[in-house]
Amino acid sequence: MEYSKSVKIWLSIGLVMVFIQVIVGGITRLTESGLSITKWNVVSGTFPPTNDESWVREFNLYKDTPQYKEINEGMSLSDFKFIYFWEYVHRFWARVMGFVFLIPFLYFLKKKMIDPPLLKKLGIVIFLALLAAAFGWIMVASGLVERPWVNAYKLSIHLIIAFSVYAALLWALFSAYKSTTIENDVGILLIRPLILLFILFCVQVFLGGILSGMKAAVIYPTWPDMNGCYLPSILMDIKEWSSENFYNYDRNGFMPALIHFLHRNTAYVVFLTGCWLAYKLYYLGRMGFPLLKRTSVVLIFSLLFQVSIGIITVINSKGSIPILWGVLHQVGALLILSTLVFLFFVIRIKK
Repeated sequence: MEYSKSVKIWLSIGLVMVFIQVIVGGITRLTESGLSITKWNVVSGTFPPTNDESWVREFNLYKDTPQYKEINEGMSLSDFKFIYFWEYVHRFWARVMGFVFLIPFLYFLKKKMIDPPLLKKLGIVIFLALLAAAFGWIMVASGLVERPWVNAYKLSIHLIIAFSVYAALLWALFSAYKSTTIENDVGILLIRPLILLFILFCVQVFLGGILSGMKAAVIYPTWPDMNGCYLPSILMDIKEWSSENFYNYDRNGFMPALIHFLHRNTAYVVFLTGCWLAYKLYYLGRMGFPLLKRTSVVLIFSLLFQVSIGIITVINSKGSIPILWGVLHQVGALLILSTLVFLFFVIRIKK
């Protein structure tokens, strides 16, 4: 089926909106704004406080949270409005995305402008989006009791789901544009290193989410060493390897050290694997597949950008994680993901 221009534009707008949502989510996390809104009101929560009385009411609800009592006690109302702003924007943008997606979707479906193959892909997008919304609240709820911040593991799962929404929608967009595919014999040469890189990338994103949730970059703001050593001594103490430390990661230095060590070293493996794949793409590109040659350049650029921004973020995380560099690091991850999804699309192997 040849899809109309309006369907393609709709999917493109949706992809850009998801991209922005992931970035806003990163800012919300880095500004520690996620717990400023203590309730999840799908309808009534659409509008922010409009007068002093409603602002004070929201502020009093926040004062009952562990985050306020343990970290932000004495915060002014103006400071509260700042963190409230980012969490509100994050939730409001999600609502806007829902309307932008749902209304045209129903119209295109009624007009039979979406065929079953694309409908199936969009069904996956819808499922993942709903899952992201539900898990987003589960994540926020984890920071409203006991801990003064959201659970790092749940934060990372929420990030993975958000990336999955982006990837699924990007795949649907490529399908709508019917991008060029590469011959099977060439695809066979590339699929294994591509799958390996994709798996490593997913592990790295998951570790990065946990790293952010634990604020481990603040504990080890040095590179290439970790506060003067390659392997922190706490990781060599067998008594530290316990389920208690895994769960109560905020009460000891073991898990932040472990996650930071794994994230750094997985990054090196991802970079080298990506360079290997980029070399194969470039070589095959010179053999008559210019699309692969151009993609190899994009992949190398994305990897170099991500590694460079990651290092800059770490060495500037003295006291707190720098928002700009942290957000750019997340942008780099989305660039790599986009490249990998594109490669999976163009080298599909048909049996």
